[in-house]
Amino acid sequence: MSDHGRVGVRRKARDLAARPAVARGLGASASNEQCIAERTDRPGERLVQERALRLLACDLVEADLGDIEVLIEYQLPSTSKRADVVLAGVDRATGHDAYMIIELKHWRRACLYEGDSDLVVVPGISELPVLHPALQVRAYRDYMADLLKASGLQGAVHDAVYLYDAVDSDIHDLYQISRAQYNVFSGSRRSEFRSFLKSRFAELDGKTAAEQLLSSNIHPSPALFKVATEELRNRNPFVLLDEQRLAYELVLHAVEKARRSKTKSVVIVSGGVGSGKSAIGLALLGELHRSGYRVMHATGSHSFTQALRRQVAKGSARQKALFRYFNSFSDAAPNELDVLICDEAHRIRETSANRFTPAGARTGRRQVEELISAAWVPVFLLDERQVVRPGEVGTVDAIQAHAQVTGIAVHTVDLDGQFRSGGSLQYERWVENLLGLGNEKAQGWTEENLFSIALAETPHQLEEFLRGKLEKGHSARITAGYCWQWSAPKTDDTLVPDVRIGTWARPWTAKGDRPAREAPSSALWATLPGGFGQVGTVYTAQGFDYDWSGVIIGPDLVYRNGRLITVRKASKDPALMKSNITDRQADLLIRNTYRVLLTRGLVGTVIYSADPATQAFLAKLLPPLPR
Repeated sequence: MSDHGRVGVRRKARDLAARPAVARGLGASASNEQCIAERTDRPGERLVQERALRLLACDLVEADLGDIEVLIEYQLPSTSKRADVVLAGVDRATGHDAYMIIELKHWRRACLYEGDSDLVVVPGISELPVLHPALQVRAYRDYMADLLKASGLQGAVHDAVYLYDAVDSDIHDLYQISRAQYNVFSGSRRSEFRSFLKSRFAELDGKTAAEQLLSSNIHPSPALFKVATEELRNRNPFVLLDEQRLAYELVLHAVEKARRSKTKSVVIVSGGVGSGKSAIGLALLGELHRSGYRVMHATGSHSFTQALRRQVAKGSARQKALFRYFNSFSDAAPNELDVLICDEAHRIRETSANRFTPAGARTGRRQVEELISAAWVPVFLLDERQVVRPGEVGTVDAIQAHAQVTGIAVHTVDLDGQFRSGGSLQYERWVENLLGLGNEKAQGWTEENLFSIALAETPHQLEEFLRGKLEKGHSARITAGYCWQWSAPKTDDTLVPDVRIGTWARPWTAKGDRPAREAPSSALWATLPGGFGQVGTVYTAQGFDYDWSGVIIGPDLVYRNGRLITVRKASKDPALMKSNITDRQADLLIRNTYRVLLTRGLVGTVIYSADPATQAFLAKLLPPLPR
């Protein structure tokens, strides 16, 4: 997608050296001003940023690179992550476009965390481990280089860390990472830093390179399952950014510590929809499996686990055995695994037993206890706001409480990024406010070029629009609230068109584990080509994403008396029909369901409501779907 809004502020280096007051959003759009303000809202932080930018600009000018373009708070495409600075210029060696991502650090001191060269502690700022800045900026570089290559653009991408206020003796530990591979410069190495800049860029205008980057047609990131297959088989690693990489390194650190000293610990990674939790889990699985550790991946989702088995591990019985369910560990011996990766951990149940469990197999233990017991390093990846079924009890507090009672150390990482919905945090907030889950009243969608959202006039129009995207090579799916009966296939193996809205009728996904004629099984609906002809529920969509998402809001969520309310009796979900589920619980579960459905799209979302009053309300908030 072409997006000039990906940069907060853009300046020539010489202009920036003379006038660095960009942290106030000079020249930025309103939305980017907000992004800059959110990152510089602590007292004095804006002045710190201005000083850092001026020092960098002066270094560029003194290196005769005053015509370099400086892109400040550049948003990496398809994510919400922003690099401090991207330099755009001309490669000294090739004459092609060249870019450099620079991470500016105000640190005066830093030391390694428990001797791990990938993790550091910054006294006076945080005693908790953070990612080594060289790894942070290298991940930015790799991510940007991959996207440029996928978009057919030429241009080298470089990286550097500039700790402009530090001296070597106070950050000596940071140099224990290979300096031949990473570019880390302290304030006492300013002369060396200028020489490094000069070796990468020619003394030419960077305007063309900047325009090429900002106007380029950036493709969305590859689908999770495609990258996961490469990761597991060919070691083509996920590019993990910021807190994602921190979580990954913390797990590897805990695994090594357990190997050396038989020390058990728990790692909890929490984050919203699209924050990259599953990417972390699959990256860890690939790395640990290749390294010979006893590792397994578990979820509480039948669809997600089956899709992993059949697509990511396709053709390999050994790899299929890596993917289990939460209730697979009720009889596991203590620490029989080195690592157990529990994805979608908000779906942990109270116990692993169900009505089909024989009396002799009922342990009486809580499921979280079984999962923690099974491995030296259990890893939990969760989003508490994605609980959509009664009885799902996976929370950060519950996991922490059980671990601490048994004396097990707990490490937590909060993911604040967005890697779905075009990287639009604005869309994520809009959805939460629309559903009454946010802190503000629902507002009209403010057009932004990170993500597309529109309202269809009819379900026919929604389907035809998405079919057009499918024919152009995009992935697309239609989902709906569970407000229509879900029938089993007919005797001739055709599906019943249960989802009926006027003259439009389509079937739900195939019920059960079997495909039905050209329709894939329910578990593979989100990932196999034949899935577009059926409508998915939250149970087949949760955990997956696709380029374009069509969402039909059913009569269980309607606009009445100035707000969206839930109508429990309109739901056909058997889980909500149980008498022990309160109306308050059902209300939250229905809202969470639509939060999941509305956040599956990577590029865009199209909405339609089956309720006329709700459709009229949405028409005031959303642009119409183009005819």
